[in-house]
Amino acid sequence: MSLSSARLFPLLLVLTLALLTFWLERLTREEPAAPAPRRHDPDFIIEGFLLTEFGVDGKPVTTLSAAKMTHFPDDGSTDLLSPRAVQTQPDGPRLRLSADRGTLTQDGNELLLFDNVLLVRDNATGGEESRLRTSFLHLVTPRSLARTDREVEFAAPGRSLRARGMEYDNRTGQLVLHAQVRGTYEAKLP
Repeated sequence: MSLSSARLFPLLLVLTLALLTFWLERLTREEPAAPAPRRHDPDFIIEGFLLTEFGVDGKPVTTLSAAKMTHFPDDGSTDLLSPRAVQTQPDGPRLRLSADRGTLTQDGNELLLFDNVLLVRDNATGGEESRLRTSFLHLVTPRSLARTDREVEFAAPGRSLRARGMEYDNRTGQLVLHAQVRGTYEAKLP
């Protein structure tokens, strides 16, 4: 049995059309689009920002201000330009913080301060204040806890300390220095 070209032509034509259809279907098939990257665009910006948290007695506990506040909805973070914070406690020393820039977490319980960070603790007994300088500070406001893993310089009347890393609890007044601690203490003569 021999196949004539008249019989073979329709078979080749159908096979060619089937292959062409398969190729066109593959070519025009829409691939699922890759998810669009989340953009980190602000939803609002406030200049001259001031936030005051009050205690149950109606007195201010924490005050946070900044020259500019920028909120980002994608992660709930808030960037602060020239942030300033003041935290007070009943019967305790006042804690003042300042930096060039900062970030407030979504829940508002943590403040990250960057560049030229200054922490000033007033003396509860009316004496002179203590100052701490560093390049980064992590403040956990509900616990009144400040910590860093960077170089710190602590200065108070008659004494100074330098270290790498520290943790400071404003409620207890306890300062823990982590590594490479160096200090001077000037004894008062009678």
